[in-house]
Amino acid sequence: MTTTADSTSPAPGSTDDEVTAAVVAALETVLERPVPGVTRTTSLFHEVGLDSTGVLDLLMVLEETLDLELDMESLEMKDFATVGTLRDFLVAQRAA
Repeated sequence: MTTTADSTSPAPGSTDDEVTAAVVAALETVLERPVPGVTRTTSLFHEVGLDSTGVLDLLMVLEETLDLELDMESLEMKDFATVGTLRDFLVAQRAA
């Protein structure tokens, strides 16, 4: 798991920070274990251990947590590459 600080992390208290925290909390809920040391560059599949079923569960938790209705048609595999790419997708969905 990546444990180094990420210089591109959002400022504390920002909307992006809230979304990142929601992603980490949702990962912990779906995986039923802590995921320490997560940064923007942490791989959801290789480092965190998410699988295709986990992705669906993660999206449902995030929709509820962030009070969003995600546009599943616009989802691409690249959106799940890292915590940061998923966060960016979610921020864009919130703005839409």
